[in-house]
Formats: sequence, structure tokens, C-alpha cells
Amino acid sequence: MLAIKLARRGKKNQPLFRLLVQEKAKDPFGDFLEELGHWNPKTKQGDFNKERIVHWISQGAQPTPSVNNLLINQGIIEGKKMKASKKPQTKEQPKVEEAKKEEAPAAEAK
Repeated sequence: MLAIKLARRGKKNQPLFRLLVQEKAKDPFGDFLEELGHWNPKTKQGDFNKERIVHWISQGAQPTPSVNNLLINQGIIEGKKMKASKKPQTKEQPKVEEAKKEEAPAAEAK
């Protein structure tokens, strides 16, 4: 699945992000299909290729939540802003002691 994501570049304390199209599971520092622009968060300025962004979205590439919100702020796409999803928390395993207590009265009744 293709994704439009940000790849961090620049020096320490001087971030600059490139907007890339690549496979969702790939490392943002690896190979990419196309560079769609760049974003400087300190100055809030960016240079985006609107035609290519719309093209890739029409081809099924999905922007990450951060990219989606950035593109909405820049007026390139329309829609609702997204919240970044948190990793699902692991469910607690039932305690073994509670299971043994439940089994004990059943065994005594027999």
C-alpha cells in the first residue's frame, strides 16, 4: 500500500521535511517513488506539487495523519483533520488465582 509521508532532513535543531510517496512499511530514509515537496516547520513554509499530490491520492496513496492535516491547512485537499492513532494496548491476562478460586467451589460441590 502506498503512503504519502514526511521524511526528516536537515541539521540538529533545524528540521526540514520532504514529502514522499513510498510503500507504507518502508523506511523514510530509503527508496521512494516520488518527492512531492518540502516543509519547513520553523518558518511554516513549504513548497508542494499540488497536481502530483492529487494524482497520487487518486491512485490510492493514503497520507499519514500528519501529512493529511498539513495538506488540509495548506488548502491542497479538503476534509476533516485526523488524530494520530495510538498503538493498541495489550489486554491484561486473567489472573490465574481468580480462575483457580472459581474452579475450587465447583470441585467441592461434586
